[in-house]
Amino acid sequence: MNLGRVGVWVGGYGPTASADRELASEIESLGYSAFWFGEALGGKEAFTRATMLLAATSKLVIGTGIASLWGRDPINTASAIRTIGEAFPGRFIAGLGVSHPPLVQARGEIYAKPLEMMQNYLAAMEQTTHQSPEPDEPVPVILAALRPKMLKLSSTQADGAHPYFVPVEHTLRAREILGAGKLLAPELAVVLERDPVRAREIARTHTGSFYLQAPNYVENLKWLGWKDSDFSGSGSDELIDAVVAWGDEDAIAGRIKQHLDAGADHVCIQPIIATPDSSHGSNRSIIEVLRSLSNVVRDL
Repeated sequence: MNLGRVGVWVGGYGPTASADRELASEIESLGYSAFWFGEALGGKEAFTRATMLLAATSKLVIGTGIASLWGRDPINTASAIRTIGEAFPGRFIAGLGVSHPPLVQARGEIYAKPLEMMQNYLAAMEQTTHQSPEPDEPVPVILAALRPKMLKLSSTQADGAHPYFVPVEHTLRAREILGAGKLLAPELAVVLERDPVRAREIARTHTGSFYLQAPNYVENLKWLGWKDSDFSGSGSDELIDAVVAWGDEDAIAGRIKQHLDAGADHVCIQPIIATPDSSHGSNRSIIEVLRSLSNVVRDL
């Protein structure tokens, strides 16, 4: 698989199919090697969306970042991954995760023992018997992993990790736990804005929307040494600066390189814009940021 070093991550519920295909096609034309997307509750189904985007592009790697375990049994997940991998060899990465307590509870489920659940889920996937055609090459399965035990599981029962909302320090620790030979592909939010006040204002539209209240992310950042005071209000400037790269093109490229130097194989950049696009509308503002960054990230 030619994953490359810099890809794109986009969240939300997913735009119209035509806008989604257009976005993926332009990401590919700009030289980014991969397109990752989240799976929001009530949004587009991850594996169906991945297939559509793979069909709309010719070489772009598509990754789910992540597909939740809730709502799909392990046999079905294993079959979906195999089906996509056979149709688009070397171009699909299956990112799986246990999600977050509020999102699981919204499904009417109970969030309990996430590590054990993931262990059992992966074991059941491994034991699935297939009668369908085998892919020309295996599809990498990576986990939404933050803390040591899930990172270790990403090494022993999966092909690597896809951490989200993490500073460079996390990448250093994650690489040490994963060891060599396992894929490490962190997400990195970016704001293309030189003015510190305006940049942090835009960054906080992202960090304050969910992430600084989500227990999994908060506990992970505390593991890295951040204090309760850093989470009060809209978050300290130091914390915002650690999880969101902002500045001009060279500054953002510099932060990406820090993650790569810390042990990341691939960094997925998520443009954060001043006025977020409608979940069903145009992605033009995102594309404008990606166009501006494409030349500097191509050389990393």
